[in-house]
Amino acid sequence: MEKTNQFVEALQGKQIPILILDNKWHQLFTRVEKSKSLAAKEAQMNELLKRQGKLNQDLKEIKKLKNRMMQEIIPLSEELRVNENEKTVKKLDEKKRLIEECNEKTDAYADELIELPRQIDQLNHSMMLETMELCYSKIGRNQKDIAEIAKWIAMVRVELKKNIVRKQEREESNQELYHYMHDVFGADVIELFDMQYKPGEPGTPSGETQ
Repeated sequence: MEKTNQFVEALQGKQIPILILDNKWHQLFTRVEKSKSLAAKEAQMNELLKRQGKLNQDLKEIKKLKNRMMQEIIPLSEELRVNENEKTVKKLDEKKRLIEECNEKTDAYADELIELPRQIDQLNHSMMLETMELCYSKIGRNQKDIAEIAKWIAMVRVELKKNIVRKQEREESNQELYHYMHDVFGADVIELFDMQYKPGEPGTPSGETQ
């Protein structure tokens, strides 16, 4: 918790790109398992971004409607000056009602659009912190495995060196025995035994070392 608070303080004022719009962020989770909590935040972020996009589009449509109503009011107002009648009054009132409705929706949508970026930024920071925790947790586990493997490699390397020395000693011993036998018993006798024991094969006297 203390580390998380330190991260939050360090990130104050820093702009972070929207994570779910970054393909590299998604690629992280081919290497790290995404938590249920982070998946839920991702879904929430998708909804916020969809809502933001819809509001912006709706605002454009409302402005178009309002402009059309304003244009239609002008001839109706002129008509009333010339000939005031109930039908025209009703049309004019309907246009004014629609314009008022457009104004109310515009104000409501504008207020929501002011709030949405703050919510998106807050959620994005939360997602970043959780992503960092997941990644560093994975890195920590990997480092533990790396240390254990390195320890095993070091142990095996020692054993390998010992066995290389043992192998060389056995090969030298076989070589010496073979030469002494050759000197003592002679080439003809040794050749007869060579046919049976096949020097150079594992477990038998060695002729030439590889």
